[in-house]
Amino acid sequence: MVGGFLGAGKTTTLTRLANSYVARGKRVGIVTNDQAHDLVDTNTFRSQGLSVEEVPGACFCCRFDDLVSRVGSLEDSAKPDVILAEPVGSCTDLVATVIQPLKDLYGGRFEVAPYAVLFKPSHGIRILRNQAAGGFSPKAAYIFKKQLEEADAILINRADELTPAEQETLVQLVNAQFPDTPVLRVSATTGIGFDALIELLGQSGRFGRKILDIDYDTYAEGEAELGWLNATARLTSKTSFDLDKLLTLILGELATVCRNLGGEVAHLKLIGMDDAGAFAVGNVVSNDTAPRLSLPSNISPRDADLIVNARVAIDPSVLETEVRKVVAAECGKMGVRAEFRTAQSLRPGRPVPTHRYATAKE
Repeated sequence: MVGGFLGAGKTTTLTRLANSYVARGKRVGIVTNDQAHDLVDTNTFRSQGLSVEEVPGACFCCRFDDLVSRVGSLEDSAKPDVILAEPVGSCTDLVATVIQPLKDLYGGRFEVAPYAVLFKPSHGIRILRNQAAGGFSPKAAYIFKKQLEEADAILINRADELTPAEQETLVQLVNAQFPDTPVLRVSATTGIGFDALIELLGQSGRFGRKILDIDYDTYAEGEAELGWLNATARLTSKTSFDLDKLLTLILGELATVCRNLGGEVAHLKLIGMDDAGAFAVGNVVSNDTAPRLSLPSNISPRDADLIVNARVAIDPSVLETEVRKVVAAECGKMGVRAEFRTAQSLRPGRPVPTHRYATAKE
């Protein structure tokens, strides 16, 4: 399981890990997780030919039995040597509620790897310095810090976007607050540091033992600050249109609208897929970062499916309204009609774990 805050790069990390294991001759299965259905990440993995199951509706901790069931489905269908799991980016306390139960109840079935957590530089540097993090309150920052506190290893991601001096500053900040936790510098985009990461994940020993002292009231209130939207739409046009350009325009305008409304962007993620299976994925990971196509499609279809996942610190009903308006407007500028098929907007509910271990069993 690879954790980390919303927009930290978990999906890109798991994709690179999966391909690395496949290159080593191993079969891989993936389990994704979200508070709602229609997850961009699941479709991204499937579009790349990876075996994937999804646990929707709540975090792994609250859907522990579903997690085990989805792993069982992968065992039947893909017979994986390695299972990669991506928890919800607003969740923490996963050692006590997921890793320890797996090790205790299913120790004869699974060997649980060290728990690595991705560090998101765009929000992390402000949070660790106790600076204002845009629209995030201290309660949301509390979740970010707790995620790092329970990690067996902290991965400073996006190293390719940071200067050596910026990397060193982040390493020093992390070491100062989590002095007993190994720190790796990685880039899920370029593969920097991934040989060391795979070596770490292959280790066995006394991992997954950091049981948090956590206030569930603060945790629940921090999660509930985030407006959560998953939506799908069918895009149609009488003439071909540039899918990559359209996704970039939608992402840029959504980020601008959220910023103008005073909402801090945790993550905006889109996937566009044509009927032949080609796809593009784009992201915005904070109010201070530009739209980026992590996986461009280089296609110009006349019809495509769009999935929008938005995690922003504003009212979810407002978020849904703005997403619908922006998608329709930006599509209209390119002569594309957007017909929304589904939309789920919510605030995450209070976490109620299936299991919670007060002490580590091993």
